[in-house]
Amino acid sequence: MNILERVVQKVLDDQQNVRPIKELLQTLYASLCSLVQDMGKSVLVGNINIWVHRMENILQWQQQLDNIQINRPTNTGMTYLDLPASLQLNIMHRLSDGRDLVSLGQVCPDLSVLAEDRLLWKKLCQYHFADRQIRKRLMVSDKGLLEWKKMYFKLCRCYPHKEQYSDTLQFCTHCHILFWKDTDHPCTANNPESCCKPVSPQGFINLFKF
Repeated sequence: MNILERVVQKVLDDQQNVRPIKELLQTLYASLCSLVQDMGKSVLVGNINIWVHRMENILQWQQQLDNIQINRPTNTGMTYLDLPASLQLNIMHRLSDGRDLVSLGQVCPDLSVLAEDRLLWKKLCQYHFADRQIRKRLMVSDKGLLEWKKMYFKLCRCYPHKEQYSDTLQFCTHCHILFWKDTDHPCTANNPESCCKPVSPQGFINLFKF
């Protein structure tokens, strides 16, 4: 919970990565709700009131994230829309989430056209999913062209995304503690690197399951 609190505060301060942490908190809250309902099976360790208090903290964090208002820059210089279409499309190719492309395409008609670029969605599919997964979900238009955008969202419903993070949690199997990858961990093992395993967001949530 301390780690989560630090992550939420970081998001509140930087106003970045709001959606991923909101999804993480939502999944965690749903998992805890299921565990609390199964208290008769002794699936939770500790006083139930403590877990209820933790769930209230999660709801409070979610409310704080919902209240975030992105501050628009006051600089009246060049904006993204002032760039040539080729540069705008080049920047779009750097986005790794199709939902961001859809949101960007809703800004104005010109961006809406660029956001429908077939090559853009093709590369997005190939980045996140294996060839065999793509072949199983082929969708062809009336003109005989592959519907890469539709295929992307269909693949998202069937397979997990390729995970990528600027920093990850690590679990030391020797010391049995969690720590951030970019921080020094004073492990006493002879080979500390062999004892460290990365923990994905879903893996972090799974730590709450007994």
